[in-house]
Amino acid sequence: MCNVAIVAAMEREVAPLIRGWKVREIERDGRRYRLFESGDAVLVCGGIGADAARRATEALIEETRPARVLSVGFAGALDSTLKVADVLEPRVVVNAADGARTDTGSGQGTLVSYAAVAGAGQKQRLGKAYAAVAVDMEAAAVAQGAQARGVEFGALKAISDGADSSMPPTERFISGDGQFRSVGFAVHVVVRPWLWGRTIVLARNSARASHALCGAIREYIGREAFATELNPR
Repeated sequence: MCNVAIVAAMEREVAPLIRGWKVREIERDGRRYRLFESGDAVLVCGGIGADAARRATEALIEETRPARVLSVGFAGALDSTLKVADVLEPRVVVNAADGARTDTGSGQGTLVSYAAVAGAGQKQRLGKAYAAVAVDMEAAAVAQGAQARGVEFGALKAISDGADSSMPPTERFISGDGQFRSVGFAVHVVVRPWLWGRTIVLARNSARASHALCGAIREYIGREAFATELNPR
């Protein structure tokens, strides 16, 4: 058993955190995952999108029997007051696919999980439809996977792009199992100079968001460990 089981999409989101953590591989339903462990926390990078997040959550819960599952990663701002590298601990997570809502029991604001990378126009529509302040692709799937197994759920999301910005065209480079084909994306960008500026900004903002996210995760793990000491299961 562990205290906090963390589900991220990509290793680059949490690289500063897991540096030095122990690593082992697990296999569930024909898929292999790298499991990072440190103290009473474990982390898996399940891939991009709801299906990949759901499968990773199920595998992690089965393997580690955690007290709480935490969805972490990058999010796009829907509220113009949120800036790159701000970290959100949402009180409510909404699944845009079916309207299901999960109350995390702490934090503030609403995060909506959407099936695609949201551009500036879609961000406006999502913000109005769900009174949400940020959008991601995985948190709702992680929440529903945790709830189905009676495990507490929380989320931490770092803003990687502002409310008025659009990402470079990355979706076509996401494989069926949720992995990002970075080499293919790089080849696509290098012959399209009009994408260079947005791609450079994306890389810079992602690095800032990752640093802020990892600091917030460390604080969260410490907070949960302290709470467990006060109220052992």
